[in-house]
Amino acid sequence: MKVAISGASGLVGTALRESFSADGVDLLALTRRKSLPPLATVTWDVEKGRFDASSLEGVYAVVHLAGEPVAQRWTEATKTAIRESRLKGTQLLVEGLKSLKDKPKVLFSASAVGFYGDGGDEVLTESSPAGRDFLAGVCEDWEHAAMEAMGLGVRTVVGRIGVVLSTRGGALRKMLTPFRLGLGGPVGSGRQWMSWIHIGDLVGAIRFILHDDDLMGAVNLTAPHPVRNAEFTKSLGAALHRPAVMPAPAFGLKLAFGEMAQVLLDGQRALPAKLEEAGYQFRQPELGPALEDVLEGGK
Repeated sequence: MKVAISGASGLVGTALRESFSADGVDLLALTRRKSLPPLATVTWDVEKGRFDASSLEGVYAVVHLAGEPVAQRWTEATKTAIRESRLKGTQLLVEGLKSLKDKPKVLFSASAVGFYGDGGDEVLTESSPAGRDFLAGVCEDWEHAAMEAMGLGVRTVVGRIGVVLSTRGGALRKMLTPFRLGLGGPVGSGRQWMSWIHIGDLVGAIRFILHDDDLMGAVNLTAPHPVRNAEFTKSLGAALHRPAVMPAPAFGLKLAFGEMAQVLLDGQRALPAKLEEAGYQFRQPELGPALEDVLEGGK
């Protein structure tokens, strides 16, 4: 079996590569670089629309993870990069699939729970509507571009990913230094919901999706027990044996991050309804043990 991955050097891509490699899966990386040793690679240039898709002939699955990082101060140029890297990259990939005689059986394309915007206390499943903010709009268009592959006969899944628990990158890694110094605490009111997932479960869920022919469309990739931000920070402090009582006020976040701060202040109470219905068994369904696991194992 051969699997192609875009964004293979990122947090999720690296963990997925390690998992596949351990099982002897043949991997191909779509990359802007000329090489990503020891992987076989095919280069693509999203900005210039250059992509020779012939290397994907006969590939079993494509996992599309590439995109400009969201967790940075949003200028107009940054917002354009966030949107276009996802939309143009996905469109380029799907357009390339059209030229293949032996197309992939499945395309997994990343999305985010930001699709729902600020959900308040509402329980969000895959049938819940999109939000109306910038990130929700990006996710909605991103997903639509990926779902065009369904018209090519390629089973397509868009994974709405929550906050990924890993010490190797992402939101948790950014939080570790202040929390270890005893400077961590709730963000804003602390009442906003956080939908999270252990990196091991994220990898496990993606691999599960690739082999479940009945799963298609949007799938929430979150643990079954979301928590409020205040509970998340309390649990992280406990896992690090540090106090977590220093709040990050909303006005300070807005000064530091501008419009992007709203992503931190809003929340989503998203549940993995389709994933659980399909039979996926979470290894880390509860936040406390999940945090301890990633911190102790350096995952």
